[in-house]
Amino acid sequence: MRTKIALSLQLLLKMTLKKYLKSKDYTRTPLRLTATNHFEISAKINGITGRFILDTGASNTCIDTDKLTYFDLKSEASDIKAAGAGAIDMETLISTKNKIAIGDWTYKKLSIVVFDLTHVNTALINHNALPVDGIIGADILKKGKAIIDYDKKCLFLKKRKKS
Repeated sequence: MRTKIALSLQLLLKMTLKKYLKSKDYTRTPLRLTATNHFEISAKINGITGRFILDTGASNTCIDTDKLTYFDLKSEASDIKAAGAGAIDMETLISTKNKIAIGDWTYKKLSIVVFDLTHVNTALINHNALPVDGIIGADILKKGKAIIDYDKKCLFLKKRKKS
């Protein structure tokens, strides 16, 4: 028994994180480090590709109000007040039943908070970074059982079982 455990441990220690997570049915998506030291990621919302900041501190995935039509979002008024990055009590809209794809990982019933991200994009531009369409938040990271490899600059999300 001890020999089996020791051999299994030796194999595991030789395995890279990428190989291990692939064996556990995770997908790998590259991240780009911006001039502001944020990770940027490409994602598709309702089949449309956009640029997003990956933000572990944002509770919800958000999209800029200016991008409602671009991402084909149907929205309605929301009681949620947005705060963060120097802004507080910002009015929001909510858009439900959206599809998101990050690499090979997908989710079909995403609720997205929609609000003015001008303050975020102004800060990015002022630091020589490109503006973003939105923020991928902790809601997606939790649903995808996310693992971020900071050294290799990639995001791993566990594939969802087909229902």
